[in-house]
Amino acid sequence: MKKYDYLIVGSGLYGAVCAHELTKKGKKCLVIEKRNHIGGNVYTEEKEGINVHKYGAHIFHTSDKEIWDYVNTFAEFNNYINSPVARYKNELYNLPFNMNTFTKLWNDVYTPADAIKRIEEEKKASYVENPNNLEEQALNLVGKTIFEKLVKGYTEKQWGKKCNELPSFIIKRLPVRFTFDNNYFNDRYQGIPIGGYTKIIQKMLEGSDVKINYDYFTHKKELQEIANKVIYTGPIDQYFDYCYGPLEYRSVRFETETLDTNNYQGNAVVNYTEYEVPYTRIIEHKHFEFGKQEKTIISKEYSSTWKLGDEPYYPVNDEKNSNLYQKYKELADQNKNVIFGGRLGQYKYYDMHVVIKEALNFVRNEK
Repeated sequence: MKKYDYLIVGSGLYGAVCAHELTKKGKKCLVIEKRNHIGGNVYTEEKEGINVHKYGAHIFHTSDKEIWDYVNTFAEFNNYINSPVARYKNELYNLPFNMNTFTKLWNDVYTPADAIKRIEEEKKASYVENPNNLEEQALNLVGKTIFEKLVKGYTEKQWGKKCNELPSFIIKRLPVRFTFDNNYFNDRYQGIPIGGYTKIIQKMLEGSDVKINYDYFTHKKELQEIANKVIYTGPIDQYFDYCYGPLEYRSVRFETETLDTNNYQGNAVVNYTEYEVPYTRIIEHKHFEFGKQEKTIISKEYSSTWKLGDEPYYPVNDEKNSNLYQKYKELADQNKNVIFGGRLGQYKYYDMHVVIKEALNFVRNEK
């Protein structure tokens, strides 16, 4: 008899949901986490009475009522609406691209018809029949003004390459809205858990044994016989010792500071879209929960090239890496007692509600 039914590697959303649901089924789970805290990238840390999103902004949104009802069993969610602001030099614009944006970009645009006419004129002026790169594709979609002020610099910082060196498929569409609506998401449900995400993960892990500061690969030998099955949420290429070579990611570095003011930028998220500003955005954490604290905490986000040993954030799902992932997936499919889940285990960028759905579906289908 093995001590556990499931060894769960990683305590992010996928691992935590699996642990919760399997425990409800009477299974015994051990959750191990290499960091010194639970929660993966949704971890929030309380400082100065403010819940700090340590690994970047996490705004929960979904149109799936089942998933919305599910997360609300672990926490009450507030009515935060994601309405980011873009700063280009000394100009401020609302995102996503909407009538508030267009009337600020052009002083002769007042109506949706005016905006459509102006954008179509700009698109026509720079149209390329078969776009060879992201720059040509973006110009086809929104024209020169929006591209140069709100897309170009931000995208080049995000990917670490010039827009004319990036493949066109990265931007399949750039949504434009001809209404005065600053809500970034189209989903029916949206909000931030009151008290932070860490409390949700804590509730999900109740009933499971949990070890933090405990790296799977350091302890792999002693863990081999401890459980009947493994749910692995780390990088799939690392699991197979990078036998086909490492998959590529973009990484993010955060500079977080406490400021002696009660309101730094007036919004939770401000994107910096000019290339000369080295960070992509500034997060002011208190605004996610409408905080009234005397101080504030901000985080500057710097996109960076990933190398082995760095924290992987965004999979680079180009053709080369997609083909490489398929080779690893074929190996994974041969491991019947190891389940690869989540963003790193499946080499795919997932929104939070999709991660939860994937985990719930796995447990439901698990024999």
